[in-house]
Amino acid sequence: MSDTTDHQSGGNGGTPATPASATPPSINILTQYIRDMSFESPNAPAALRGQKKAPAINIGVNVGANPIQGTEGEYDVRLSLNAKAGEGADLMFNVELDYGGVFKLQNFPQEHLLPVLFIECPRLLFPFARQVIADVTRNGGFPPLMIDPIDFAQLFQQRMAEERARQQVQTT
Repeated sequence: MSDTTDHQSGGNGGTPATPASATPPSINILTQYIRDMSFESPNAPAALRGQKKAPAINIGVNVGANPIQGTEGEYDVRLSLNAKAGEGADLMFNVELDYGGVFKLQNFPQEHLLPVLFIECPRLLFPFARQVIADVTRNGGFPPLMIDPIDFAQLFQQRMAEERARQQVQTT
């Protein structure tokens, strides 16, 4: 059984319903990879003993995207996650992950390219990066850290607002 759909035929024997130039936009993940990963538990084995209270967990998120040279429509999108449990002398663990994917984007209007790269692509990568973080914290002797879903649209809007503010400061 084929999982492709013929969007060209109008159901009347192959007469095109839309022109060939109206091909719908598509996102394809060509590959995913771990670019860099670090796990530290500087106070082990003492940090692994029963804690009286749950540590504060701080999570940082960053998204980056760059076109891949020599290709058309292919982009390297990276999701960087940093999670720390505890602080200072009470640091239980610090995990950093730089998780990437190569995406092929086709038929997107130019004005939609940035939102796709900074919202949709990281949204597709996130479950895999989340699992890597959960596995490494579990393998480090701690309960698996299950990071809550991230609103990449809100992060993108904040980033764009910061960029606009920075441009306004530079022009004044």
